[in-house]
Amino acid sequence: MVLNVIPQTPCADDAADQRTCLICGDRATGLHYGIISCEGCKGFFKRSICNKRVYRCSRDKNCEMSRKQRNRCQYCRLLKCLQMGMNRKAIREDGMPGGRNKSIGPVQITEEEIERIMSGQEFKEDAPEHTWGNNGDSDHSSPSNGASEGNQPSPASTLSSNRSVEMNGYTAALRDQYINTSMSTHYQLLPHLFSYAAQSGLLTPQPRGLYPQSHPLVLQLVAAEDLSPLTTPMLIEDGYKVTQVELFALLCRLADELLFRQISWIKKLPFFCELSIEDYTCLLSSTWQELILLSCLTIYSAQIFGDLADVTAKYTPSDDELQGFSEDGMEVMERLIYLFRKFHQLKISNEEYACMKAINFLNQDIRGLSNVSQLEQLNKRYWYVCQDYTEYKYPHQPKRFPEIMMCLPEIRCIAGKLVNVPLEQLPLLFKAVLHSCKSSLTSYRTGPSPCATAPSGN
Repeated sequence: MVLNVIPQTPCADDAADQRTCLICGDRATGLHYGIISCEGCKGFFKRSICNKRVYRCSRDKNCEMSRKQRNRCQYCRLLKCLQMGMNRKAIREDGMPGGRNKSIGPVQITEEEIERIMSGQEFKEDAPEHTWGNNGDSDHSSPSNGASEGNQPSPASTLSSNRSVEMNGYTAALRDQYINTSMSTHYQLLPHLFSYAAQSGLLTPQPRGLYPQSHPLVLQLVAAEDLSPLTTPMLIEDGYKVTQVELFALLCRLADELLFRQISWIKKLPFFCELSIEDYTCLLSSTWQELILLSCLTIYSAQIFGDLADVTAKYTPSDDELQGFSEDGMEVMERLIYLFRKFHQLKISNEEYACMKAINFLNQDIRGLSNVSQLEQLNKRYWYVCQDYTEYKYPHQPKRFPEIMMCLPEIRCIAGKLVNVPLEQLPLLFKAVLHSCKSSLTSYRTGPSPCATAPSGN
């Protein structure tokens, strides 16, 4: 049965009433500037950015954020907005209601960018000299479009431009750079996904039941997935030396199978009849690399970081390949290794994966779409379903949902960077990534693989 809209039953209304703002814990009214928040925090963030305000904290920059306490420290409130992923670029320059760049989801921002905003450096040219504020900020703001969503992360702004990894000493350098340290300096410059676990301020969640409308939608998404192992042969005889051409051919064959699975997945989606074939074609052509990356890092990770890694280990790149490895290839390698570690830390369930995939696919910011408003509603539907399921299944991990959502723009950024890597460098890129990830996994494996293969219960 096709669900055109989420049923507006008393249960659905109760569910909406129970959603909490990720900044202060007050009742949320929708997605504002990329994250679920209340009207008060939405208005505060908008006024702070539009008016180029710079605040001070009289304590330790770690003030409690709750509905009653949020007005006591504007500095910590704005800091929390930025850390949770509110997108300042989604605010219209004219300050009028309604946002721009309507891709749903929080944005990634480095500590350096946050510091520039909090210190006023970003507003330096236009901000007046007397911008310090220490009075309470009113929560009575003019309502704006609840769908003022964020956009994609700025591509290379989060990485250092002076990377000095020597690809000549591939084995030793890679081991030193990426395996024997918990997080290298390169990773610290990437969007701070790992920092969410250290943040505090959300209200302690209470165990509750799953909202009635969420369970069938999650089951439908999981049912659309092909969770069976990949059939592309990835076994190699002992002692066989894999050539660059052979490895490239294997990667192409693997990509073909993964792409075919995405096409089959589309036809099984519960909202398949709600959109036109033209829109589906446009969405798939724009997101297929992201969908493949997401699946490789989650449900197919055992084969990718096991069988495929064994094949790439038998490929020895030439000196010319090592010398010619591009900056784009290096950046993709760093981001993939980093994201692998994040997924290993989260251990994404099949249900969460299915929701993430649907949310990433339903990207209404893609050009050429004919029914943007319908896509926006579908995207929100599964955003809320994913949040509901995650908060229900992991009540003691209040930061889990925003952490999961922050992985999607990172995947999108990696996919965008991957197209700039020359085809002849892909075998070396995959060898480097899989070698580092498999070695890291072996060194700190303490539990199951990044994605559980068996669906969890209700």
